Amino acid sequence: MSDRSNYLDTDRPEAVRLSVGDARALGDAALARIGYGADDASIITDQLIDNALCGYRFAGLPRILAIAREAKTRATRVPVAVVHETPVSALVDGGNNVGYVAVYRGAEIAIAKAKQTRIAAVGVYNSYFSGRNAYYLERIVNAGLVGLHTASGAPHIVPPSATRPALGTNPIAFGFPSADGPVIFDIGTASLMWGEVLLAAETGEALPPGAAFYADGNPTVDGRAVAQGGVAAFGGHKGYGLAFAIQALGILAGVAIPRGQVRDYGFLFLVLDPGALLPGKLFAAFVVMAKQRVAGRSRDGLVDQAGAPVIGLVPGQKEPGPCLHCTAIGNQCPEQIFDRSSLQRHRSGLIGYRCDRPPLRWAGKADREMTYPD
Repeated sequence: MSDRSNYLDTDRPEAVRLSVGDARALGDAALARIGYGADDASIITDQLIDNALCGYRFAGLPRILAIAREAKTRATRVPVAVVHETPVSALVDGGNNVGYVAVYRGAEIAIAKAKQTRIAAVGVYNSYFSGRNAYYLERIVNAGLVGLHTASGAPHIVPPSATRPALGTNPIAFGFPSADGPVIFDIGTASLMWGEVLLAAETGEALPPGAAFYADGNPTVDGRAVAQGGVAAFGGHKGYGLAFAIQALGILAGVAIPRGQVRDYGFLFLVLDPGALLPGKLFAAFVVMAKQRVAGRSRDGLVDQAGAPVIGLVPGQKEPGPCLHCTAIGNQCPEQIFDRSSLQRHRSGLIGYRCDRPPLRWAGKADREMTYPD
């Protein structure tokens, strides 16, 4: 583990690295201190570590700070419960539990129903902060099912020509089984995910210019100011329109039931057994064919260190791809966030992403390494 040349991110003096075991202990202990039992803490920590392994710095352990500071976390929680149900659908009251738990339960219900009836629609409301949509889609796809998952949220997107937020950052994700592994596409409809804003507010790091605004609608790169303001939609009116559509799907998931607010957290799963339309395992085989067609269109001049061409990327595939067998997690945890956990620091451990794949290089430009992206 002494060779750090292929970590996801470079060492930073203000950060520490932890092993997966230390990261799990840190997460579970921190969540216990804000009132989570062992089972729920384990569900949340599993997701945060998975996010870090996939290279999403803002969605790893730092999210515990956002959970702790959210007013809903200090309010009364009740068990997640199904309040309306048919053989192919369920409406789930999240009981004011964080989405990492409530939406996880909703995904389990959707999988069980689709396995039994070949199709399922599940909505989850009265919850918040659900993390990466892709995490739930991976579970659905690993069950052999096709999935669509949307998540509406509190207003953070500032519409074009407006000054105040009107829609959530509202991610949408698709998941497809294939004969050689899941295909997941997960995007947010904002130019920045809100978790990135909250992390920047914690660390003082500047946000990209032109993507975020003060509360009065003027642009800024100050994360603390943006936390009181908003962000732009990606792709202008197209991203804004998609964000609105996802907000409407949140209404279908019951978003207005707890407080009568249509701009709030609502989570929808639409899940289908591909065998309901295509017999046998044709769908999984055809998805592999589609992936192979994409892989055959590589970018000219892009090779790995062995000189082999780098294949084209399937939508949702990271470059060089998330490693699910890494010995440590990443990215690094900012030191001030680690310190706030009040746990002993384990300097002998490693936080950071390490896999056996070499960095990519442009042919003819051996001194220019492509870094693994956040």
